[in-house]
Amino acid sequence: MFLTISTTGTPELPATDLGFLLHKHPDKAQTFSTSYGTAHVFYSEASVERCTAALLLEVDPVALVRRGKGKGRGGAPDAALAQYVNDRPYAASSLLAVALSAVFSSALRGVCAARPERAEAPLPLRIEVPALPARGGPELVEKLFRPLGWSVQALPVALDETFPEWGDSRYVQLVLEGELRLVDALRQLYVLLPVLDDAKHYWVSPDEVDKLLRAGDGWLADHPEQKLITSRYLSRRWGLTRQAMERLELVRLAEADDLQVEDVDNAVDESTDTEEKPVPLAEQRRDAVLEALRNAGATRVLDLGCGQGQLVQALHKDVRFTEIVGVDVSVRALTIAERRLKLDRMSERQAARIKLFQGSLTYTDKRLTGYDAAVLSEVIEHLDLPRLPALEYAVFGAARPATVLVTTPNVEYNVRWESLPAGHVRHGDHRFEWTRAEFRAWAVRVAERNGYEATFTPVGPDDPEVGPPTQMAVFTRSDKPNGGTPPPEDHTTAGGSESASRTGSTGTHEQADSAKEAKAA
Repeated sequence: MFLTISTTGTPELPATDLGFLLHKHPDKAQTFSTSYGTAHVFYSEASVERCTAALLLEVDPVALVRRGKGKGRGGAPDAALAQYVNDRPYAASSLLAVALSAVFSSALRGVCAARPERAEAPLPLRIEVPALPARGGPELVEKLFRPLGWSVQALPVALDETFPEWGDSRYVQLVLEGELRLVDALRQLYVLLPVLDDAKHYWVSPDEVDKLLRAGDGWLADHPEQKLITSRYLSRRWGLTRQAMERLELVRLAEADDLQVEDVDNAVDESTDTEEKPVPLAEQRRDAVLEALRNAGATRVLDLGCGQGQLVQALHKDVRFTEIVGVDVSVRALTIAERRLKLDRMSERQAARIKLFQGSLTYTDKRLTGYDAAVLSEVIEHLDLPRLPALEYAVFGAARPATVLVTTPNVEYNVRWESLPAGHVRHGDHRFEWTRAEFRAWAVRVAERNGYEATFTPVGPDDPEVGPPTQMAVFTRSDKPNGGTPPPEDHTTAGGSESASRTGSTGTHEQADSAKEAKAA
């Protein structure tokens, strides 16, 4: 990937001041390490009349695959070849935008102690990008850059010059010319390079909204293609896009009235807003599980049916949990969990505390043995009742952790949900929901059969008539011999092989995956 920034000057205002603004000396070639390769900054010319700084990013395809782990373009589980055969080492994309941010971080903030007056003044700039993916073609490139004051040349690149009948590729040779502040030019490139590519090589998290608004300060709020820019930059995540659009509208209104954003968004007096917001049930459930694990002294924990990784994330924040394993039958859920946890951004030591792997909980698996505790949080109700004995044996009879925590809805509490029709379960994928007496009877039976003792804890407000919304059983392994016997159906496999794990109640768990987010209901 390659990009050049050029400017012209006079003896009074030499072009070499570009070196001060970029904080990179024209007489030096500098190298910077990035997560996905090596960035080089050098000057192809540096004189009073003209100065050109170049940024060359050498992408390491192997590092990109190892750290990306399925993210971004070509990262789908069924597109393994695309991880190795793609345009990322050559065409400007979010990789180059991130390199811009890392290499020219001070310039992106508009900081220049040596030449502060030059940092605040427009410069005659020429920016060239030899290969820019443009989903939308040269017309979209014009729509994005021309309103910002640039003269735009976006020349399509032929698929193959030898065969002109094949037409043009989606790449263009981009040349921008105009008089802008360098900080504005860099911020526009930082946002619009991934927008034109319409892809990002990393997981888009909520903090991307703040990045967009910082880089878009002074130009994005009034851009005619604001909605397209915001949507593409945030990878079409509607919740984040809506949040960004609302904040941009506040900026626009504040600028129109020459006010600060805080002066416009002042409908609520936070000093008098003393109403406490209710804690979501899902959060109360995680807190109860964490408290029980701490009381048990567990350090190595299994999250069985981990879904999208909310509990794994909470466990990782507490350093007392030295090894955390998330297991789910859904590859999609595990992919989302990996992105939520940002494993590719963690240090090697931190990432080593977490393992995620696919497995069915109705099959024995040697990988699950030897742990201090196992958590089955809102899992059992997603199984058909005839398959429940297989799970009981796999967890309590085969894996046998010292502590097992099981949470499940209390069906008696459903009458307190105003939005839940009478007689309905809380989610369409729930195969059953138990009363407190039914859950206790099951838990006591499982404990006696497998050499555990069971205690019970309410989760959420404990209604005097119908009990809590969630009920939790804490199973503690006793010194009694293991009385567990395999269920009538053969749901065991020697060593818990991967192939056997993949054949276990996949349909049920794939549906359960989509139900994980509904736990808070």
